[in-house]
This record gives sequence, C-alpha cells and structure tokens, in this order.
Amino acid sequence: MLRHLLPVSHLPIQPAPRHPLPAALRKPLGLLLLLFGLAGGRASAQLSPPGLGRGHTAAWVALGISKDLDSLKRWNSVSYVGLGRKSNPDNYNPLHKSAIFVLNQEFYYRFHQHWQSSLALSYRHQNAYLDSAPFTSEDPGFEQEFRLYGRFSYVYETSRFKIVPTLRQEFRRFYNPAFIAEDERFQLRTRLRLQVALNLDNHKVHRLILSSEELFSSSRFANAPGWTNWADRESRFVAYYSLSPKALPITFDVGYMANRLRNVSPTYVHYLALDAIWKLPYRHRGTRKRPAATKLE
Repeated sequence: MLRHLLPVSHLPIQPAPRHPLPAALRKPLGLLLLLFGLAGGRASAQLSPPGLGRGHTAAWVALGISKDLDSLKRWNSVSYVGLGRKSNPDNYNPLHKSAIFVLNQEFYYRFHQHWQSSLALSYRHQNAYLDSAPFTSEDPGFEQEFRLYGRFSYVYETSRFKIVPTLRQEFRRFYNPAFIAEDERFQLRTRLRLQVALNLDNHKVHRLILSSEELFSSSRFANAPGWTNWADRESRFVAYYSLSPKALPITFDVGYMANRLRNVSPTYVHYLALDAIWKLPYRHRGTRKRPAATKLE
C-alpha cells in the first residue's frame, strides 16, 4: 500500500532583522522572484494537506492553535486536527469518500537568528481502499499510524520575502484497527522542502506562499530480511494564499497542492485545502487578567 502523508508545513517563526543579501544569492533570487512575479514578506502558517494516495482530486480542512511558550518567542506550540476526503481514480469528486483523520502536536524552537528546529508526534486514521474498480473499502477498512518526526530549517528573511529550506525526518509505525502491527512495520522517510513566502502588502495581511518538496523513503516488512531500497517516492508542489486580519488573532489559508506519485496512475492528485489557525500570545503566570476590550484593535 502506498504511504503518503501531509505534511504540515507550518512555520511559526518570529521576524528576523533585515540585513543585506549575500552577493552570491542576489542573481538567483532575482530570477526566482521574476518567475513568481511578486514580492512579499514573512512565511505563512498554513497546514498543508497530507498525501492521500491514488485519486484524481482531494479536499483537506484543518483547524489549529499556535501558542508562544516564552516571552522571547523562541518556543512555540502548534496543535491541529484535520480531515481529508478524495475521489476515486475513475472520477473527479474530491468529496467522494473519506480519506484521513489527523491529530498533530509540534513544538518549535528558534535557537538562532537563522535556524529553527521542531519535534512532533502525530496520529493518523487513514481509510484503505481497493486498487481496482469499484475501489471499495478493504477489509479492514482503515489503518492507524503513529508518526514521530523532527525538522531543521534555515530562515532567510527580509521585510519583503522569506526563504525557508527545510529537512524533515520521519519515523512511521503502522497498525490495523485492533492496534496489531501491519505487514509494513516501519518506515523511515526524509522530506526536503523549499518554501518562499511573499508579502502582498505593507501590513503583512495578505501573503502568497509557494513550496516544492521531495519525499524519499524506505520500509521494513515483517517477512522481509531487510529494508526496501531508499527511493524518491513522490513530489508535492503547493501554492497558498494567506489572510491575517489585524483585528483578529486568526490566520485563514486557502491553497492548492499537486501531488506527483511515482509509478502510479493517475500520476498527479490535485488538492484543494482550507485551514484556520488561532494564534495565542505568551502570557506569564503572574499576569493579571485585563478587562475585556470594548473594541478590537
């Protein structure tokens, strides 16, 4: 069975001071911005959809909470819940059948002006379907996954744009509905992503986020002597529009993802994604509660 997931591409990173771009990066970056045709600012807080396997189209909805854990904004917690649906390989209805339920908790640590790390634990309930028509549910009809992952990101930011290359390493463990290990016991997966965030206005309310990601993996099966070959299994290309109203502590995101699968038909699965993230500031335990404001700032 194909193993695909989501990622979540949320990067709750505090703004970094502006500084000159190294000369060696100016020309390539200029070409990149020319291709995008836009100039902008900080990275978005979108919760990118997970890979859902075979199909033509898919839909993803997620609700999250982001909270600063210290006054310097070096530590941040991101929790979210998400639901996904998808079409059959022979139709184009993205709401045709259930695909996945996700619970995710991730902690981020900004340990340097340009460097950030994170550690996360995720639970996924993913529906399983036959690979041939009529594409009905398998028996059992779903599998469960526990995933532990960490990532390292390099952050380059100016007042107009942000570039974030990220290395993400995952350990995945699969179970059937009775929490008995599946034949595919473990999977190690490496994800390499480049994200560019562009500010569309001076107030950083409207943003465009573009990213490209490659996923490499190797699996260990119960009756096999070793691990499968390490290989590039899929690619994900994402474009998001992000809205962060000044009057609300919420970021709204709408996006599109093209998921390219290797050696599978259809080769591309097209996703529509929506999410909202409630941003909570750090509050010291000794801080008194203030009276409710009569007007939103």
